[in-house]
Amino acid sequence: MKRILLLGGVGDALRIARRLGPAHIYSLAGLGKVPSDLRCQVRVGGFGGAAGLASFIRAQGISLLLDITHPYAAQISRNAAQAAEDAGIPCWALRRPGWQPGPQDDWRTVNDWDELSLALHAFQRPFFTLGREPLQHLDTIPAGQFWTIRMLDEHPGNARARVIGNRGPFSLDEERDLFAAGNFDVLISKNSGGDATEAKLQVARERSLPVLILARPELPEVDRTFVSCDALWQALPDGLG
Repeated sequence: MKRILLLGGVGDALRIARRLGPAHIYSLAGLGKVPSDLRCQVRVGGFGGAAGLASFIRAQGISLLLDITHPYAAQISRNAAQAAEDAGIPCWALRRPGWQPGPQDDWRTVNDWDELSLALHAFQRPFFTLGREPLQHLDTIPAGQFWTIRMLDEHPGNARARVIGNRGPFSLDEERDLFAAGNFDVLISKNSGGDATEAKLQVARERSLPVLILARPELPEVDRTFVSCDALWQALPDGLG
């Protein structure tokens, strides 16, 4: 029987992990809540780059590596592809399709924080859904701006920034209430795809708000790619539970 190492941290990975039996390993970077109701083994923490991951694969007798990390976790995905190649095992990856703008959307792509910072000059109340990255810039918030930042864990913010610690999925009504209370004038988002956090884009559309979208990173080629959890699970051999 194949022994699987699943690199996760997103809801799609957890859906696969819940189906795996005790022989398999679910690996998390350590951010957010660690699930306690899984039958598979759970490992928390890094591996020490591609070389460390390859050593772990060999030591644990892993025969298949699954990369179901966030679409923007490019370095982890690169390490996974390299480690699998070095260890001589296949690497499969979930490559979730990105969201697509509709005719009523005002999406503006930015490639990095410098481009984003310039694009923000025209706004006063941005809503960030980029994870932790905006925390590095709390001391540089321009006068006249108030930031709202949503991420997985709590943070005190400061006088010109409110940080919301919360994990999706978020309903449409919840997002409508949040946007109304915050009086946001621009949404900043990664193009993560999936339905867990898509409601924010619908609310931005309803309120005719522009959306600054951080461009997706280029991800490495692997042995097989899938666009959904169901397709990936169906391709796995029987008897993994």
